[in-house]
Amino acid sequence: MSLAMQTQEEIRSGLQSNIPDGARILIVCDDDSDTGRLRGLLLEAGFALDCAKSIATGCEAAKSGQYQVIVSIPRLRDGSWRLLTEIANHYDLPFEVVVWARNFDLREWAEALEHGAFDVIDAVYDQPRVVEATKCALWAAYLNGALPNSRAIRPHHVA
Repeated sequence: MSLAMQTQEEIRSGLQSNIPDGARILIVCDDDSDTGRLRGLLLEAGFALDCAKSIATGCEAAKSGQYQVIVSIPRLRDGSWRLLTEIANHYDLPFEVVVWARNFDLREWAEALEHGAFDVIDAVYDQPRVVEATKCALWAAYLNGALPNSRAIRPHHVA
């Protein structure tokens, strides 16, 4: 009996396949240009998404349990992305947080990963990687028990 081993290329191609029906992404960002850039990249990749302009609104939306991945800028006017990981831990929600960072130094980058961020994307130099990181975070959330939303999906703004 022989076992077939998947190559890294096969694994990557599997991650780049279609987005599962019902998968939802939440963008938490109070900067319209960053929100627009993220929306464009993620919608083009086929993600269904919502947007929140404050951390308070993002945290309330996260508590609903309908998101598998939340993409957030590091600091909003009313708080930090870390509140999202605190919500996930407190309510035992299996969503993943991807931080979309501008002007993040290496120490802050490492701290973000230590405090529960799935990944940190450089908003200036690494924009195309946000789609790949979001797909990987989505599959990690599914492995941790996140379920897709079963109702019909239409992109809209939370706030």
